[in-house]
Amino acid sequence: MASSSAAYAAYNQNNMGIDSPQKLIAMLYEGILRFIYRAKKAMDAGDIESKVLFLNKTNAIFFELINSLDMSQGQISEYLQGLYSRQIQLISEANITNDQSKLDEVIHVTRELLEAWKDATRSDNELA
Repeated sequence: MASSSAAYAAYNQNNMGIDSPQKLIAMLYEGILRFIYRAKKAMDAGDIESKVLFLNKTNAIFFELINSLDMSQGQISEYLQGLYSRQIQLISEANITNDQSKLDEVIHVTRELLEAWKDATRSDNELA
């Protein structure tokens, strides 16, 4: 039982800075960018183990984003599912070929998503 309460306390401590689901999505996009930059740095250094680790972390975030989509929302959810799936494909190709241009494309798309998300949530906060 003690380990259960310790795990709960650790979970709460990790989530204290997350004010809302909107902020969580922005943090996930930022995490994608952070891990891709680290993967590119590992590619440059020839560090295969770190490259794979960071690309796997990036893919895990995209899989979580896909799993969190509310598909009852129609076209936007379907669009995002396809977009996220394409990013996973690019990351996998970059992992196999060490082609950083594929990661650059993921970076570009993720930056656009992050900016659009920030704009959309800023508008929602101003309306509230």
